[in-house]
Amino acid sequence: MNKVTVIGLGPMGTALSKALLKSGNHVTIWNRTKEKAEVLVQEGAVLASSVASAIGASTTIIICVANYEIADSLLNTEDVTPVLAGRTLIQLSTGTPQEARNSENWIRNYKAEYLDGAIQAWPSHIGLPDTTILFSGSSNVFQQNEQLLKNIAGNLVYMGESIGSASAQALAVVSYLLGTWFGFAHGAHILESEGLPVDSFGHLIEAIAPLLGAEAKHQGKVIENNKFENPESSLQTSLDSVERLVQQAHEAGINADYPLFAIPIMKQALANGFGNEEVSSIIKILRNNN
Repeated sequence: MNKVTVIGLGPMGTALSKALLKSGNHVTIWNRTKEKAEVLVQEGAVLASSVASAIGASTTIIICVANYEIADSLLNTEDVTPVLAGRTLIQLSTGTPQEARNSENWIRNYKAEYLDGAIQAWPSHIGLPDTTILFSGSSNVFQQNEQLLKNIAGNLVYMGESIGSASAQALAVVSYLLGTWFGFAHGAHILESEGLPVDSFGHLIEAIAPLLGAEAKHQGKVIENNKFENPESSLQTSLDSVERLVQQAHEAGINADYPLFAIPIMKQALANGFGNEEVSSIIKILRNNN
């Protein structure tokens, strides 16, 4: 039976704890508010009285709080640092590559091992065979904990030794999602302005999801190889479509902020001669604006 500690019992931390308990592990938990632990205790978890005692109870520690700043405030204390030696800390909070590097350096100063992880799912997906979690850090540490981690997600993706890799990939996904969140909301507003049901839009996106995934994969290769020529749909064509969004918004009297944000960047790419290239050629504008 593996002994594992989970620090942080928000929706995700609770889901992680439940999955670990379901798989027969000995799970110690800690949270600022003890009320969140009651259900887990009834299911067999052991509630620690402090962060230090929670860490001392297991050799593998999973921390899942809102961000690295909170994680650091819990770990970097006089009673916790003495019990870190010989343990493995698996960070599943949200952070940046630099925060991951800082955490790894800090943890190693206390003779502990460190893995940085990024969950690519919602709490209801934890424990499922197709759920993805990205990991980066020591390959030996990952391999030592791989079987335990498969209790919480079936698709574990090891990104390599560079500790910032998992959080970088996760933030790239958030950037992609940001566009879909705003894009979906604006699309829903278009349908509402025409008196059409929005749920049909969701069904349509689900139906064409494989095509959208293939397009994302294609654009990734285009950018990686820096080969933007011979597109099926050019930047100029894409800009024309975005301008129709603005036209429709003005005609229907709805908000046009989302497409209006994109147009200046696309026009700058056009002015630089990228009109007949892939729409992802806008990255060349973003690179130059660093």
